[in-house]
Amino acid sequence: MTRNLYSVKKPEASPAGKAAAYHHGDLRAALIQAATAILKERGIDGFSLREAARRAGVSPAAPQHHFGDARGLLTAVATEGFRLLGEALARADSAAADRDGRIRGQGRAYVAFALDHPAEFDTMWRCARIDTSNAAYGAAAGQAFGLLRAAVAGIPFEGGQVPTASDPKAIACWSLVHGLARLALDGALGPGEAARGAIDAMLEPVLDCLTV
Repeated sequence: MTRNLYSVKKPEASPAGKAAAYHHGDLRAALIQAATAILKERGIDGFSLREAARRAGVSPAAPQHHFGDARGLLTAVATEGFRLLGEALARADSAAADRDGRIRGQGRAYVAFALDHPAEFDTMWRCARIDTSNAAYGAAAGQAFGLLRAAVAGIPFEGGQVPTASDPKAIACWSLVHGLARLALDGALGPGEAARGAIDAMLEPVLDCLTV
């Protein structure tokens, strides 16, 4: 058989190339997952885009296609955090029978989310490190706050609402549960499970303040 002189052997894909092909279609999600793991281990000050790319198995330049820079990837982590928080608040809201139940349920869900997702929760509020003008971030954050605002007002929440004005009562409720969650995460209520025990003991008295 005559060999085709113009045929060439295709070079084998590099490990990074193989990883990129593997992640084709889900690279964005893989990078968010990698970034979240770094944030959980090292905090936002220990985060780097290069390390996120390494953990996702792609080249250092690959994240730029989806996020542009580290700020973009951190914004995506924060957006995902607000999406998950909104889902948790919505579940609590739908399970309640009245206004007080909605506020209490959302308060419990808020604190539980913070304790179960500390990396996302911390990143969601680091406004100097994320792009708060990002449309997806704004929609996810607005959805979460809209659920609380509707519960405090005692009105149904319409999906997709984005509140345009602050509500003092809603801000007060938010501040109480956020402060409790932050105290627990910062170690002010004791280490690990001790913090959860302290929250269990004081959560109901705190929620009593939200329903007055």
